[in-house]
Amino acid sequence: MARLHLFDMDGTLMHGSSASMELARELDLVEEIQELESALLRGTLDPPGFAERVYELWAGLTEDRLKAAFEGAPWLDGIREVWTEITERGEHCAVISLSPDFFVGRLREWGVHEARSSVFPAVPFAPEAVLDLAGILVPDSKVGIADELCALYGVERADCVAYGDSMSDAALFEMVPTAVAVNGDHHVSGLATHAYTGRDLREAFALVKQRDR
Repeated sequence: MARLHLFDMDGTLMHGSSASMELARELDLVEEIQELESALLRGTLDPPGFAERVYELWAGLTEDRLKAAFEGAPWLDGIREVWTEITERGEHCAVISLSPDFFVGRLREWGVHEARSSVFPAVPFAPEAVLDLAGILVPDSKVGIADELCALYGVERADCVAYGDSMSDAALFEMVPTAVAVNGDHHVSGLATHAYTGRDLREAFALVKQRDR
């Protein structure tokens, strides 16, 4: 069976954290990012508005600090192993995240076939660089990207498996027959076909493999 596995990043592949928060820790901006993430969750700030604010806060971001934030993030165990197994099974995997591409794109080095995310200027931000809000993803963007990837790999929505944890994954969970809530909250718990709590992606992936038997 040809399958396309679609992974969220913040709160899913990364346990209890986000790219924005890991960058905040590196740049000593935790309080500021916490306030913005709370506004995002309350709905008083939308993803493009959030992106505008964090872009200003990240003005001093360097490649070294970006690398430190990425490598120091609380990643689940077994990510590379799961993506290797998916590839060996003749299947495909992708990360779809609202977080910045300069962070999410680093996951390609771990073996994911596609990494789709919000488009930001390259790090370090040049003085003349401008953030184009048309490149900032919103939760519903995940469905459109999933459809694009289905066309790319010659599969249907019925062949997709989604892995996510929160409200930004709900629309994607509704469109696929198999969805795994990974340390999920109430926004996805009622939509998921499987639920996993823990810190090892191999264990979450095993739930999908068990269903195949």
